[in-house]
Amino acid sequence: MPILTRVTDDGAALASAFGDPARVTVVSLCAAWCDTCTEFRAAFERIAAARRDTTFIWLDIEDDSAICGDVDVENFPTLAIYRGIAPIHFGVSLPLEGNVARLVDSLRAGALPLADAPPAVRALPALLAGA
Repeated sequence: MPILTRVTDDGAALASAFGDPARVTVVSLCAAWCDTCTEFRAAFERIAAARRDTTFIWLDIEDDSAICGDVDVENFPTLAIYRGIAPIHFGVSLPLEGNVARLVDSLRAGALPLADAPPAVRALPALLAGA
């Protein structure tokens, strides 16, 4: 599955990803004007290409503000990672391919849901799936 870049790309794929309680979905929250995000995009695509059993979504915090506008993004890239609809990671990540790949792989192997995930992060799967 290619990286979904906007909510309008494939709503059925989004609903399917979040509908499977075992599937991991990685959401990168970035901005078009951010040079770090632009540089990170190629690495994010390579990480996604190597992990076909994981859904990868690229959201622009401005273009997709109706979906992610309430999520508190302090720096870029910010990753929200889910198993089904349960958040298992939320935070700023170094935009280094190896670091992000290891993070994704470790969370895919097994991670407990975040008990303290912000409400906007918990709501993101429903907003994405319903878009």
